[in-house]
Amino acid sequence: MSTILLRDATPDDALCLGVLGMQVFLDTYAPQGIRGSIATEVLEAFAPQVMARLIADPGILLMVAESNHHLLGFAQVRLNARHPLIDAVDVAELQRLYIQERFTGLGIGYQLLQAAERGAVTGGASMLWATVWERNERALGFYPRRGYGLLGNPVHTFQGESHGNRLFGKALDVTAP
Repeated sequence: MSTILLRDATPDDALCLGVLGMQVFLDTYAPQGIRGSIATEVLEAFAPQVMARLIADPGILLMVAESNHHLLGFAQVRLNARHPLIDAVDVAELQRLYIQERFTGLGIGYQLLQAAERGAVTGGASMLWATVWERNERALGFYPRRGYGLLGNPVHTFQGESHGNRLFGKALDVTAP
């Protein structure tokens, strides 16, 4: 594979980010197929106009990984994102770390996570947290290997359905250049 370029998302990325997000979401959260709640969630969350708003939002950091002008994955961070299970106030949320299935295991996720951590520090955060679906075995193993500790077991509700999650967090090195 060619060199992986990490960069901030631009407005021109909205369409491809939306489709990439849909693909990864469905690969992860619809292993038994598509049902109404999943279809509605994916269309609402990843419509190109939604992605364009996220790219334009100064409180959101969106970084992409690309190779030969093809998007392979992205990381989405919300700055100043408190969580009821976290006491610290200067925290950011890693809302999405999505890698196209065929490119998992190549270190792209780790590169994007490092970029997300640096962006969170630049945005004033001393901790980055993420919630992971309790059935996402790959992600449940990934975050502890990267220094993230388990902080709780919140429930996430979308489209009227509740799903168990794991809350992971990591103190960030705010002194690193």
